[in-house]
Amino acid sequence: MASSSSSRVSQLSVKAALLAAVCLVLHGGGSMTAAELCVGYYDDTCPDAISIVQDVLVEAHQSDPRIFASLIRLHFHDCFVQGCDGSVLLDTFDGFESEKDARPNNGSARGFPVVDAAKAALEDACPGVVSCADILAIAAEISVELSGGPGWSVLLGRLDGLTSSKADAENLPGPFDGLPVLRAKFRNATLDDTTDLVALSGAHTFGRVQCQFVTDRLYNFSGTNQPDPTLNPAYRAFLSQRCPRNGDGSSLNDLDPTTPDTFDNNYYTNLEVNRGFLQSDQELKSDPGASTTTAPIVDRFASSQDAFFRSFAQSMIKMGNIRPVTDPSLGEIRTQCAFVNDS
Repeated sequence: MASSSSSRVSQLSVKAALLAAVCLVLHGGGSMTAAELCVGYYDDTCPDAISIVQDVLVEAHQSDPRIFASLIRLHFHDCFVQGCDGSVLLDTFDGFESEKDARPNNGSARGFPVVDAAKAALEDACPGVVSCADILAIAAEISVELSGGPGWSVLLGRLDGLTSSKADAENLPGPFDGLPVLRAKFRNATLDDTTDLVALSGAHTFGRVQCQFVTDRLYNFSGTNQPDPTLNPAYRAFLSQRCPRNGDGSSLNDLDPTTPDTFDNNYYTNLEVNRGFLQSDQELKSDPGASTTTAPIVDRFASSQDAFFRSFAQSMIKMGNIRPVTDPSLGEIRTQCAFVNDS
């Protein structure tokens, strides 16, 4: 007789297969490995899934105004490594290295307890139905919309992956990357290296960032012992007070000093006047190669918030569709987001 734990995993596998079939039917059939994501994936199996996640996020935001920006970053970091499979949520344990321990995530990726709280609420309402990968996608859209940004129809139906790749997470787009490197990383992620790059970078219109990611621009840019010449002098003076030489590298600053908690197009208006906080942000406007690639898009988004919102929503949908796991033989619906079910 199978153990209760084995029975539970088996039941979840059956549910995963049935849920994958829902979108197959909606899309006209096909092989199980060709399942597509769809907006109404949980309409019958967990109709309140989105509102349940939203309730958790609203409560979390009351004590943590940074949480919305943190959650969209988690979704980004998830999708860029192995696709949108919830792998960024997995913990490290014996013989298993987690993406959480990779340099771009360790000490800066946050929001995991909120994802866990959303998962627990969903398990209470609809046991074994909603994947952790889908929670990240739902939370990203809610976070943007509740901060004043655009909404979009979130495609759902992802399963949770069974593995994590610390090595791949080490190569996430980074704050010190130049424009050619950023474009290559977006191409490697199957995203457009101009419009998607500029639109998704606009998520830096809200949230906080540590001083350690700007000190080189302030005091020793590219080993010159001089500040970054593209940095607005008045803004540099302001940041130098906030992030003094040899100061606390973990001190937090607003990515957008004008409207730090609002999702708007001020990120781009800041770049227009060389007030991008991160080198990777300002590169979109100031790199010598930007004039014929990314800078015109920065200009367009700076002059039209509607244009930015439309492109951002489209790019988020594209990013959310990077290599989703939909084949039940390759994924599962985790009972806890930090662990695969048989760990």
